[in-house]
Amino acid sequence: MSSCYEIIDPRFGDLIDPVAFLETIHTGNRWAEGPVYFADLRTLIWSDIPNDRMLRWDEETGAVSLFRSHVANPNGNTRDREGRLVTCMQGERRVVRTEWDGSITVLADSFEGKRLNSPNDVVVKSDGSIWFTDPNYGIISDYVGRRNPQEQPGCRVYRIDPQSGRIAVVADDFSMPNGLAFSPDEDLLYIADSGFLTDRSAPHHVRVFEVAGDRLKNPRLFADITPGIPDGFRVDVAGNLWISAWDGVQCHTSVGELIGKILVPDMVANVAFGGPRNNRLFITATTTVYAVFLNIRGLKYPFAR
Repeated sequence: MSSCYEIIDPRFGDLIDPVAFLETIHTGNRWAEGPVYFADLRTLIWSDIPNDRMLRWDEETGAVSLFRSHVANPNGNTRDREGRLVTCMQGERRVVRTEWDGSITVLADSFEGKRLNSPNDVVVKSDGSIWFTDPNYGIISDYVGRRNPQEQPGCRVYRIDPQSGRIAVVADDFSMPNGLAFSPDEDLLYIADSGFLTDRSAPHHVRVFEVAGDRLKNPRLFADITPGIPDGFRVDVAGNLWISAWDGVQCHTSVGELIGKILVPDMVANVAFGGPRNNRLFITATTTVYAVFLNIRGLKYPFAR
């Protein structure tokens, strides 16, 4: 068994491949984040926040190239229902979409006339609605953003309506909302709170909410994450959560049980499923991007393009 795994519960053994190992995709980042896989292009794109750039890895050749530079400290990325790239531009305090011609459309940069804090991570629901978190990491630091006064009264989670483009608050009781992901049936939304990073009395857990149309209800604690904090995470087809932590990637069942870990040498910020069979987990971990093949597939949403 590869030494990159820690099996806490035998069920984790069914999710990993005994001959698969942790591979290094690229190193030389300052803070790798926001991985997103393009199956149609066999490409992984991720953010390097302090270096103010996005990088691209070609799965066919293994080559890494500059995807975009001078992009205002990009953080989380995802794809919308048409396959377009959606990015949290932490330094510019906005969520943007890259159109097929390469132009940029601003989806959200303010709420009730005041600038957002620094959008961090983003997901798209099957109805086309966009849900994103807005902690203040990017405005309290010139390293990962641009230090500025906070205009919003708190750090919230927002939803962008797919028809009207209207932005609404869906959760406002977080210290630092961070990664988020839907359950396979989209009846639940998991949201990380990483407040512990800057305040040791603040949470380091993931909560789960019931999704009621355009609202969230009945929040409850899903799992405390230690060591460190939960940052980004993804869900597989069986409903397990693969959550970033300071010791690697932790695998929790759909009811929050920690059953195993992928041990990573660097502090992990985020993950994404990809590869031709969607069974390869890409891991952005500080300076390095890793990958490992699993025996389970990640959620894969169909795109119109």
